[in-house]
Amino acid sequence: MSHTNKKVPKRRFEEFSNTDDWEQRMLGDISNVTKLAGFEFTKYVNYSDKGKIIALRGLNVKNGNLILDEVKYIDKSDFSKLKRSKLFKGDILFTYVGTVGELAVVPEDDKYYLAPNVASIRMNKGLDTIFISQMMNNRLFYNRVISPLIATSSQPALSMENVRKFALNLPQVEEQRRIGMFFKQFNNTIALHQRKLEKIKALKTAYLSEMFPAERETKPKRRFAGFTDDWEQCKLGELAKITMGQSPEGVNYTDNPRDYVLVQGNADMQNGHVVPRVWTKQITKTAKKGDIILSVRAPVGDVGKTNYDVVLGRGVSALEGNEFIFQLLSKMKAENYWFKYSTGSTFESINSNEIKEAIVSVPEKQEQMKIGAFFKQLDSTITIHQRKLKKLQNIKKAYLNEMFI
Repeated sequence: MSHTNKKVPKRRFEEFSNTDDWEQRMLGDISNVTKLAGFEFTKYVNYSDKGKIIALRGLNVKNGNLILDEVKYIDKSDFSKLKRSKLFKGDILFTYVGTVGELAVVPEDDKYYLAPNVASIRMNKGLDTIFISQMMNNRLFYNRVISPLIATSSQPALSMENVRKFALNLPQVEEQRRIGMFFKQFNNTIALHQRKLEKIKALKTAYLSEMFPAERETKPKRRFAGFTDDWEQCKLGELAKITMGQSPEGVNYTDNPRDYVLVQGNADMQNGHVVPRVWTKQITKTAKKGDIILSVRAPVGDVGKTNYDVVLGRGVSALEGNEFIFQLLSKMKAENYWFKYSTGSTFESINSNEIKEAIVSVPEKQEQMKIGAFFKQLDSTITIHQRKLKKLQNIKKAYLNEMFI
């Protein structure tokens, strides 16, 4: 058989390059797939906000991980009637209603049970759970295997019968384990970079809180040496020239980078910078390269610098400001400053007067420059970590596409 007809992935570990073709198996033949029946849930499960035993719901399963920010405990339930839904270390969780196809692997015994809308996939002995979960958590697998089986209705859903029909291409168990271990280590590296990024973002939030005065105070908690004067209060409109956006006609929107970059709202900003997404042939209100863009419609207060001359849509305003003003606006966003202007409204927005009349505290020019330079350096470090993380995620995506069939 020629290599082109062999059922093997594009990329393979050297030691398995001459081994057998991968074999296609149905998930139902190599695992036990189950869910919690509705009557079991209503009859025997008692939810509470405290406890030790967690019922895992759809919102707890995302991007290959357990997300335990919001959990329900079921310590007072009748466990004698819930044997089918008890979860063990290595079980694969799979969401089958609403957002279909999210996965996670149960990390330990005696702590988790199934809630409705999440299925349990318990692999037969001799199969590598990490290998299987990585294969199933890939976008290509979703498009090829999961999506065609989803029932089309008002709410997307999969029956357990259809979950059991998933066709998986499997190598021998030694190769499964090797691939599983490779992705486990890769995931650990990604998680490490994610934690580093979250740590430095939290550090920035703490510094923003301490290096700008609290409300009704005239001095910040933390300062550079040599600065002791009170900060002065002024209106934001006195500190920087503000231009409110005015959307051009929709017929003039283009996808041609030779036209004018259009900024319409927070969707056009990412990580504190404008990211070109839509262009326009028509000039209305404009902002120059280096200006600060502030979103004035839901969500209000997002802020980004622009590295382009841009046309301002109705959802944004522009400020001619320096690095200090950018960080001041970042702090206002972090502390939900603009929220008070938009409560009670069905569509969150702020107007020109509310921006211009906003009362802010400002130090002398030298201290502004010091603070601006400090936070600019911190933002650069955050950007480096974001790029590293994105690069790792892209490499993993490429490996997933090449190391599975």
